[in-house]
Amino acid sequence: RYTVIYISFILVLGLFLIIGLFSFAKSKKTTEDYLLAGKSVPAILVGLSAVATNNSGFMFIGMIGLTYTMGLSSIWLMIGWVIGDFIASMLALRHIRRVSRKENIHSFGSLLAHWHHHPLKKLKALSGVLTLFFLTIYAASQLLAGSKAASVLLNWPIEYGVIISAAIILAYSLVGGIRASIWTDVAQSIVMIIGMTLLLLSMLTQGEHMLIEKLSNVEPGYMNFFPEGNFIHISLFILGWLFGGIAIIGQPQIVIRFMTLDEKASINRMRFYYYSWFILFYGLTIAVGLLSRLVIPESSGFDPELALPTMALALMPEILVGVMLAAMFAATMSTADSLILACSASLTEDIFPRSKHTLKAAKFATFFILVIAVIIALSNNKTVFSLVLDAWGMLGSAFVPLMIIYVFKQKIPEWLAILMVIIGPCVFVIWNYFGLSSLIYSATPGILSGLVVFGIFHLIHRASPIKTKLKT
Repeated sequence: RYTVIYISFILVLGLFLIIGLFSFAKSKKTTEDYLLAGKSVPAILVGLSAVATNNSGFMFIGMIGLTYTMGLSSIWLMIGWVIGDFIASMLALRHIRRVSRKENIHSFGSLLAHWHHHPLKKLKALSGVLTLFFLTIYAASQLLAGSKAASVLLNWPIEYGVIISAAIILAYSLVGGIRASIWTDVAQSIVMIIGMTLLLLSMLTQGEHMLIEKLSNVEPGYMNFFPEGNFIHISLFILGWLFGGIAIIGQPQIVIRFMTLDEKASINRMRFYYYSWFILFYGLTIAVGLLSRLVIPESSGFDPELALPTMALALMPEILVGVMLAAMFAATMSTADSLILACSASLTEDIFPRSKHTLKAAKFATFFILVIAVIIALSNNKTVFSLVLDAWGMLGSAFVPLMIIYVFKQKIPEWLAILMVIIGPCVFVIWNYFGLSSLIYSATPGILSGLVVFGIFHLIHRASPIKTKLKT
């Protein structure tokens, strides 16, 4: 049985690798092309790539595991996240595109530091360091997600999947840079939609009738639309995920993709592709997560994050199991490589901007960061869901408040910008440490704390408009 799975897995994964390597044909061997694809990517590719980077490993491993455990009320994570994401997009996307082109920017830290034209060197360096730290953890979670799937479907030790993923990422990232990442993102987006649809159809054709009634009997409250608790608890739960969506404008790996958008491409058209895929795939994920409880009853030894590969093995023909595994594997890899490339940009553009060999340095950084991510993935025992939410929330807590202030054309001194970037992640960590994340997602107080710092500064200077010149 494993022979057929191996063959289809290798063939489809090989196709993704070829697509990534083929991007070399369009490579211009410049730093801008390696890090931003020459800012010439069409709207459809940017939209599908950004949403795949946003969701892949988290969606089919973490989100399905959450739905398996929590039931229908997990849909509020989707509703809050998508609405928050859309609000952030409408608020900031056009400004991000304008500033990145006007200042010829190649990294997220440079975007923040040059927003008002006057370069803030300390802020730039700090943003680079935080990006490097948090995204390396994020990349580790993606390597872990793909390896979890492979451990079930191919009976591999998790270490094998982590190392193989890293090796393939290294191969096409060095060759094609972010263009390779974007192209493979799009390919895996298509295959993942097809794979999830096939899996859902396989589940629905197993003779299961009266599904809603059976799901309702799984456990009390499993099919309740709202999570358990009073109105305040429910509101905080939804509000937390709304802020989780807003945190997208604090994610360097996704903002950089928006910066690659072709000058003539329509932002609205890009949004159409982005949110169409987002909502469709999120819906499929929740449906599969719910039905998985009928196929795989809960037991004390079962890891909910293995629900998708376990169901694929139980319900699908061997050849489709291999396709599904390749799609999951490629999804995590294409997300991981975007994180690694964002870190490379931070190293060469923000932390060590005077390097004479920026392109070579960026490629060396890719190798170095991948090694660190592999070490984290092999040593961390947290779930993919927790790893992703921690990295995502800390990035959002650090950068979203400053981005919001900039979008509303507020000029602030560099020391205040740095304080806002530092205070958010600190509050996030403290909130988690005291176990308050069960009350509301920790990104919410993290983001709000940065805005509170600005508010205090503004109140102190309310006697006159803020006219503080940016320090150079």
